[in-house]
Amino acid sequence: MSTWRDDPNAIPPWNERPKCHCGFLTWLQVWTDPLPQGKKGCRFFKCPDIDDDFKACTFMQWIDTRPLGRVSLKEEQERRVRQQQIRLKGKEDELKRRRAELGQREAALKIQEEQFQAREAQFKREAEEQKNRYKEPAQSSTTDERNKKGKFLRFTQ
Repeated sequence: MSTWRDDPNAIPPWNERPKCHCGFLTWLQVWTDPLPQGKKGCRFFKCPDIDDDFKACTFMQWIDTRPLGRVSLKEEQERRVRQQQIRLKGKEDELKRRRAELGQREAALKIQEEQFQAREAQFKREAEEQKNRYKEPAQSSTTDERNKKGKFLRFTQ
């Protein structure tokens, strides 16, 4: 049984690709530059460089030690379509991962908001209780009534 490494036109499954230094699964590409000599047409893994911190990742790993044989235009187009499908799959996986992270963050924020609202309600209750505590003694005998009685007593004496 031949594997994707033996077949020059085969594309490795997404889960068998190495990870770059950034932690992303690498993309499969074909070297198109004439230099270094003898590498044109060789396949290699490369960092997708989809990191948001704008740092360039230099990860690169050769698959082929010699260039692929001549392929027909149709085979080359099929290969490019497969490469695009793999890139899309990688982007879909990354999007799925980011959506999961976003869901976790939203859940954490919801919990924090609920805790904040509970604390805020507790503070309001405590403030009301404190306000009511100070009102009760003032209602039993007001200072105005005491002052009126004192003035009346002073004038009558």
